[in-house]
Amino acid sequence: MLEGQHITVRLGGQTIVRDLSFTLREGQWLMLVGPNGAGKSTLIRAISQTLPYTGRVLLRGVDAHRMRSADLARSVGVLAQQHSAQYAFSVEEVVSLGRYAYTSGPLSRGDSEGAARVEEALCLTGMAPLRRASVLTLSGGELQRTFLAQVFAQNPSILLLDEPANHLDLAYQRHIFSLVGDWLKTPGRAVLSVVHDLSLARLYGTHALLMNEGACVALGETGSVLTRENLQAVYGMDVFAWMRGLLAQWAHDG
Repeated sequence: MLEGQHITVRLGGQTIVRDLSFTLREGQWLMLVGPNGAGKSTLIRAISQTLPYTGRVLLRGVDAHRMRSADLARSVGVLAQQHSAQYAFSVEEVVSLGRYAYTSGPLSRGDSEGAARVEEALCLTGMAPLRRASVLTLSGGELQRTFLAQVFAQNPSILLLDEPANHLDLAYQRHIFSLVGDWLKTPGRAVLSVVHDLSLARLYGTHALLMNEGACVALGETGSVLTRENLQAVYGMDVFAWMRGLLAQWAHDG
């Protein structure tokens, strides 16, 4: 569904992503993991065509550079890690903006599925009871669910998520990842996301791409990528021992 071929991103004279290739197939949730500064978010921005890059990004075999923006939006939905609500739009109005790709153009005949898609997205994310609330009054978790609903209403086949639950408390983290997991169960969909929490990557990811200093260290099924040796090489510490030590603190109280 999505393929990156030798993607390289240079910014300010520095190479942030270097010669990186990957594939994303139907039903897969590919986790981009690695330390801060590894180039994960930059790669997401390149794939979503908001940063210049060399190499190729293919969507079902079509070069993304050659796609109209509306066609790209119908295929790929992007959820950033933070959103800034500047105006007192209602939740429903913000979610409805996800349908812009289906109504653009002076000769547009309208969006026959729009209302149903918006309603479905509001219900799926649990935001229907707050549909008329101003986004300026929402909590961080509610705001993130609103923008996730916007992406769901867009009805893409591929989701690109950049730390979708960053800065959210544990309940909202679980909720966001569970919502995306349920969305992925529909055939013809796939997800690529940046995740710092390796536990979340192991729990939800079918596959993983481990990055360091802009390059791919390992790519494949999650268990084969997030090995003790790979993580030690990238993070410079025994991540397995650290995680087990943390878990042991809870086990003592169980």
